[in-house]
Amino acid sequence: MNGRNGRRNGREVFEYALLRVVPRVERGELINAGVVVYCQARSFVKASVHLDEDRLRALDPTVDVEGVRAALHAVEGVCAGGDRAGQAACDDAGRRFRWLIAPRSTVVQPGPVHTGLTADPEAEPERLLDLLVR
Repeated sequence: MNGRNGRRNGREVFEYALLRVVPRVERGELINAGVVVYCQARSFVKASVHLDEDRLRALDPTVDVEGVRAALHAVEGVCAGGDRAGQAACDDAGRRFRWLIAPRSTVVQPGPVHTGLTADPEAEPERLLDLLVR
């Protein structure tokens, strides 16, 4: 392993956190609705989201689905950088990831950070979305 660039046998270290929707915090019920992936070696951060509205409404029939969808798309925007990132537009990928995974008292919450190895960091958001969300 070369610790300087995070590579091990042609694979790179990456970190990820699930995006969870908690429509009624007092109940503690949640659904997974996305994933944020960060790879330091590539200065790469990306979120992929999928909101299952039926599952969400099963937890809370009065939930603001459009508000939840907007919050999830805002996470994608922060990851994308540029104009869509708002105040984080000038931050590097690592700072944007750390900002997104910081705990907040909102309906859309990050889960714990996990790590892995991958040969293709850019493919990880969709792979993890299929595995953990859809």
